[in-house]
Amino acid sequence: MQKIKDELLARKKQIMDDLENVAHQTKNKKGNEAIFPKFGDKDEENAMEVSEYSTHLATEKVLESSLRDINNALDRIKKGDYGVCKYCGQDIGEKRLLARPTASACVSCKNKLQQGS
Repeated sequence: MQKIKDELLARKKQIMDDLENVAHQTKNKKGNEAIFPKFGDKDEENAMEVSEYSTHLATEKVLESSLRDINNALDRIKKGDYGVCKYCGQDIGEKRLLARPTASACVSCKNKLQQGS
């Protein structure tokens, strides 16, 4: 368990560092706002700004989603219900948790969800 917690904390730090490169913390601290780069006033520079901003937006969303998953997993560890499927209440297999430490569902339930059952 400690190995997984350490990995989650390391990933959280890396994601927060990555977020700083593409977004600013909003004033209300409830999220981030993608950085709009400033390259200049020429048309080609404006096009580069829009392109990089679009990339920042997409990256920000992925990073925030990953950070949310990590925080949820750390919260489950703290509460003592980490490794228990939120759908069926059975233990999530060790192999799954090692491969995907943020998993909140066992393989069986995840497969059912993906198949729409």
